[in-house]
Amino acid sequence: MPDIMGMVYGALNAIFNPILALDPNPTNPALTVLIIAFIVSLITTIANKYLVDQEEMNEHQAKMKDLNKRMRDAQKRGDGKELAKIQAEQTEMMKDQTAMMSNQFKPMLVTFVPIILIFFWMRASAISNLVIILPQTVYWVTLTPIWHFLGGFLYGGKATIPYGIGWLLWYMICTFGMSQILRKYLGFKQGF
Repeated sequence: MPDIMGMVYGALNAIFNPILALDPNPTNPALTVLIIAFIVSLITTIANKYLVDQEEMNEHQAKMKDLNKRMRDAQKRGDGKELAKIQAEQTEMMKDQTAMMSNQFKPMLVTFVPIILIFFWMRASAISNLVIILPQTVYWVTLTPIWHFLGGFLYGGKATIPYGIGWLLWYMICTFGMSQILRKYLGFKQGF
């Protein structure tokens, strides 16, 4: 019986170890995590672009926004008849909303397994030892002390390097930034 996970890790090693070797600081590979975050963001953004009907979703959101505005206006006026009519429309739109939500899960079905495998590879590689020292302002803006507290609470121990973060939080910061840039570049009208 073939070792499937061994083959997967072998393939991921073949893809990411050259990137890791090119990192200016292979023992603390911040640049490698940034590149991996870009690759994962690109994959998920492209999957969203082609598996979710963006025009339909934007149209549906515009309708919901208009419906909510009309409801607030009717409530301010105290127009019970108009409210009943809007609530009937809202019930109908909820059916569409359910369809839209299931439509948004399509990209996740395609990208979930590869991303999880990449995460396992990152955790098993030299990346797991990564420590990024953030500027003090960034440290507080990203709410890192809260993450350190939760990590200490859930896993024991505590952060030993002042203003330092591990590979996972660094990956999340990079992915958020890359995703926003890619979504803008690929013409998405909305954020996450």
